[in-house]
Amino acid sequence: MNTRTMRVWAARIALAVLVVGGWQLFTALGWVDKFFYAQPSGIWNRLWDYFEHGTEFGSYPQQIATTMQEALYGFLLGTAVGIVMGVALGLNRFLAQVLDPFIKVVNAIPRIVLGAIFVVAFGVGITPKVLLAAVLVFFIVFFNAFQGVREVDRNVLNNAKVLGASRWHVIRHVTLPSAMTWIIASLHSAFGFAIVGAVVGEVLGAQHGLGLLIKSAQGNFDPDGVFANMFVIAALVLIVEFVIERVERRLLAWRPKTQSESVLV
Repeated sequence: MNTRTMRVWAARIALAVLVVGGWQLFTALGWVDKFFYAQPSGIWNRLWDYFEHGTEFGSYPQQIATTMQEALYGFLLGTAVGIVMGVALGLNRFLAQVLDPFIKVVNAIPRIVLGAIFVVAFGVGITPKVLLAAVLVFFIVFFNAFQGVREVDRNVLNNAKVLGASRWHVIRHVTLPSAMTWIIASLHSAFGFAIVGAVVGEVLGAQHGLGLLIKSAQGNFDPDGVFANMFVIAALVLIVEFVIERVERRLLAWRPKTQSESVLV
C-alpha cells in the first residue's frame, strides 16, 4: 500500500468518524431529534438485536440472503438482456430506429408502478422483485452497450475489414472489446439499482427481505430499524462493487491506462 492510498483511507476513516461522531453528539445533545433521525448507538443496538434475536419475519441472515438473491438474479438477468439488445441494436440501425419510441415509452414508466403491476401479476414471491430489479438494471446496461457499439473507432473497423476480417470476427475482436469498457462502467451503478428494485418490490409486498423490515420499522416508528437496514444495504452494495472492480481489471487488462487513471495510481 503506497503513501497516496494510505492517505486516501485515512481521509475516508476520518470523514466517517466525523459524520457518525457528529450525528451521535447532536442527537445526544438534543440538537437533532433522534425520534426522527435515529442515533448511531441506537442503530448499532438494533443491528445487534437483529443478529442475536432475529426479526419478526425470521432470522436476520435470512432476510439479507433473500434480498441479495433477488438483487443478484435481477442483476444477472437485466445485464444479460441489456448487453444482447444493446449490441444488437447498436449493430442494426434500422432495428434501432424501429424500436426507439417503444424503448423510450417503457423507460418512461415509473418503476414503482411497474413494481405494483409485477406484484399483482406474480404475487409476493421472488419473481416480481427479480423482474423489477432486472428492469432497472436493463436500461442502464442497454444504453451503455448501445452507445459503446456506436462509439467504436471507425478507422479500426475499416482496417479490420481491409485485412479480410469477417463480420463475426469484427464483432468479436473489435466491436465487443471496445463496447466492453462502456458495459463494465454501467455495472458499477447497475447493482445498486438491482438492490433498489429488490427492496422496493419487498416494500410493495413480500414475506421476507430487508425491504419488508424497513416497511415494518417505518410502521412502528422505529428509525433505528430503518437506518440499520439501510446501512446493511449500503454495505452489500460496497462489497459487490469491490468484486466488480476486480472483474473489470481482469476483463480490461488489455486496455492502456488513460492519463487520469495514471495520475490516480
